Amino acid sequence: MIRTFAQHFRVDMSEALEPDLRAYEHFNAFFTRALRPGARSYPACPDLLASPIDGFVSQIGYLDGDSLLQVKGRSYTLSALLGGDRALANTFHDGAYVALYLSPRNYHRIHMPLDGVLREMIYVPGALFSVNPSATRVVDNLFARNERVICLFDTDAGPLALIMVGAIFVGSMETVWSGMVTPRKGRQLERWDYRTQPRTLRRGEEIGRFNMGSTLILLLAENRVRWESRWQPEAELQVGLPLATVLSGAAGAEIRSDR
Repeated sequence: MIRTFAQHFRVDMSEALEPDLRAYEHFNAFFTRALRPGARSYPACPDLLASPIDGFVSQIGYLDGDSLLQVKGRSYTLSALLGGDRALANTFHDGAYVALYLSPRNYHRIHMPLDGVLREMIYVPGALFSVNPSATRVVDNLFARNERVICLFDTDAGPLALIMVGAIFVGSMETVWSGMVTPRKGRQLERWDYRTQPRTLRRGEEIGRFNMGSTLILLLAENRVRWESRWQPEAELQVGLPLATVLSGAAGAEIRSDR
């Protein structure tokens, strides 16, 4: 099964820490395989927000108030994405967002895009629709309807939300600080508060993984980052590539006029 999957999806095993397909004890060990040292690199400048995953850009831009673009002609709201938490949604009102899609052939571990301090984690129950490009074009409010795990950090770019969106065939999502988060025994919203026991994670540090392909969404507050112009929908990216520049106060004040 592993060999057939790797051939069908053209998985590049030369990047893997263990390139021998026969060495994996089960499919999920192969699917969440580690990369060999040096397979990815990060920019030297600390003011660059790095890609947290290997995959493709689904959408990237700046929020129109509370609204994010899913695909052309379809949008959804911050409040819905964040489990109905209006106070949290206000934190990212008019901010920046990027949705990144991981295909089955991609590396499926997630890394910190910036240095940050973990503040809170929220589990939001939901459906498990496919999140591939064809599904995003036809399913309304897809990312706000699927099961998801919201990780909140304090960073030099202000508050950062990293949202792991579940999908069809996603057996579980996990983080390095809590282990398996999904599946949950109950189907209710849950919160974990880490402010009394803060955990610092450095840019590039592994923070979690999907146990099948899915989508990752990043949210930042208004006037905190400027996306690099080369990143447009369907562009392919890798862990560590610079996605955005963290702005100073003066530069941030100018970004609204550039949208």
